[in-house]
Amino acid sequence: MSSSSSSPTTTSCTPATDAEANGSSNAFRSDPIIVLDLETTGLDHRCERIIEIGAVRLEGGQIVEEFSTLVKPDVPIRHSSFKVHGISDEMVADAPSIEDVLPKFLEFMGDLPFVAHNAIFDYSFLNEASKRLYDERLKNHRVDTFEMYRVTFPEEQSHGLTSLLDRFGFEQPIKHRALEDAANLGRVFPLLREHYEQKLSWQLSQLKNISYLVERYQRLQRTMQLLQAEITDLRELFKLHFTEGGKPVTATNGEMLVTSYRRQYDYNEAELRKLLEDCGLQHKTFKVNIKAVDRLIDRGDIDTDIRRALIGTRTRMSENRVISFIKPVDYEPAAEEDSNNSGSEEENA
Repeated sequence: MSSSSSSPTTTSCTPATDAEANGSSNAFRSDPIIVLDLETTGLDHRCERIIEIGAVRLEGGQIVEEFSTLVKPDVPIRHSSFKVHGISDEMVADAPSIEDVLPKFLEFMGDLPFVAHNAIFDYSFLNEASKRLYDERLKNHRVDTFEMYRVTFPEEQSHGLTSLLDRFGFEQPIKHRALEDAANLGRVFPLLREHYEQKLSWQLSQLKNISYLVERYQRLQRTMQLLQAEITDLRELFKLHFTEGGKPVTATNGEMLVTSYRRQYDYNEAELRKLLEDCGLQHKTFKVNIKAVDRLIDRGDIDTDIRRALIGTRTRMSENRVISFIKPVDYEPAAEEDSNNSGSEEENA
């Protein structure tokens, strides 16, 4: 456990409005700037706690200072979080409390903006800690590299930190420890900022044509609605093709039109919500996301008993035919037959 030994600019905690906390459009241009990452006991900033802070100070695009410390929380670390960052309750048992750490970290940050990947997560935890200790909001502007990456390179399938590092040729593995992640983000941030600035400059240059852009948007929207209606009709025809015994069709680009069945479940939402809240998987103010629950049951890293309890809240299963285009190497002729005949077996498992 270590922290910066130099004398960074001191700051006092003063109230900040939500608008100030969101930052200005120019915050990403700040030099110097702080890049940070947090590890926590869980995902909900209202009932979970910070267990590690890692940060670097960038000047001229170079890391010139570091801050790193574990933090002893007043709640246990969730197993799902431990699986991500590897920090156990034993590792933080002798760490300083947030009451000791936060003043030092705020001094390290000063009034500089901070950069984080999915910055609302880190901001929410720091802001919550500031409110608990000082009854005041965090005043520092935040810069979200997830959003910058998404805007600059919308074609990327993923906009996580690993993808961002890969995009710019950085091979450092994501360790999900605060200082390592902050340092990796600090190294790639100047490159992302340069590309983001270019994209932003182009976007700003288009604003002089705002009236034309509004008209073009509406024309495109109408065209998309017509295209979507045609796509829906075509998909229904494709389903009918397979319902009538049709075989997979190979398109000129080599992809195959195939069919499968997708199962959908209805849930007892009252029982499901209570179970999710009791397990710490859902905050009471959040709307239940049924698709997310299905993914959690099918692929989530959860205890067997919790998975069985979630399955127990299902009230009905339905099965819909879906069509998709796949590469020939991915085609398994037996898959369709299996999907037609496996329903009762899964329900009995």
